[in-house]
Amino acid sequence: MEQDRTPRLGLPLLATGQAQKELTHNEALALLDLAVGSAVTAVGPNAPPAAPAIGQAWIVGTAPVGDWIGHAGAVAGWTAAGWRFVAPFEGLSVWIVAEKLHARYVAGAWVRGEVRAERVLVGGVAVLGAQEPAIAGTGGGTVVDMEARAVLDRVLGALRAHGLIAR
Repeated sequence: MEQDRTPRLGLPLLATGQAQKELTHNEALALLDLAVGSAVTAVGPNAPPAAPAIGQAWIVGTAPVGDWIGHAGAVAGWTAAGWRFVAPFEGLSVWIVAEKLHARYVAGAWVRGEVRAERVLVGGVAVLGAQEPAIAGTGGGTVVDMEARAVLDRVLGALRAHGLIAR
């Protein structure tokens, strides 16, 4: 059985012996233009804007109306031929222009502004890593100077472990 769309982006595929293949090909290019390196104006509106510019895109809200009905959560882009939609899939990422941050589709929802990493490198040097254990404060003992020095040593050790200061 021949598929008529790609599994992730839903791009239309050319069929053997298909007439006017350029229509299918152009539709696929329009959807790729919308999905790859995507930037959206906003996340969550339910109604399409009154006068969108060609190339503008939005992430449709949870209760869409008008031309967006049936496309909740999708990336909606305005083209010369009207609205095009890319259904969200796990890991789809967009840049939100107004908020100047990324949104990623994770576990069935758009997550805005969250960055996940095992560690962060700057100039090839790890500056953030896994969270270290908590550092206990001073106990209020009689030898405050020694307690303060011990806590400060633990703070410096944690900063070094996270790569925030040199070892």
